[in-house]
Amino acid sequence: MLDIAEVARQSGLTPSALRFYERRELITPAGRNGLRRKYHPEVLSRLMLIDCARSCGFTIAEIARFLAARPRDEELRLRMADKAREVDVRIDQLTRMRDSLQHAAFCTHDPLVECPEFKRTFADAAREEKG
Repeated sequence: MLDIAEVARQSGLTPSALRFYERRELITPAGRNGLRRKYHPEVLSRLMLIDCARSCGFTIAEIARFLAARPRDEELRLRMADKAREVDVRIDQLTRMRDSLQHAAFCTHDPLVECPEFKRTFADAAREEKG
């Protein structure tokens, strides 16, 4: 069992964030030792999942539904598919940005943002978004 301070340390979250997640029913303590909450070690992987979902744009309410989902929750499955498409778009954007930054790191064009290769990457992205 891990106490709240250890979970906070290992997860990088504050104890108040852990208590907030508990109130929102995203995590559940295994019990208490006096006033200190205790958690099963598996809470750390659940917190990693929550963090990943938050970074993908899921709201706390969506994460709570996701964590409680059952196979028959068709509405949630549709929402997950929509979110997966949104994540794909974001991955494409981030990949373009990474590639552009990698190019700019070695480009000798002055100024860098006027580099034809750098500009082409973003022009291609704009064309793709318009369809």
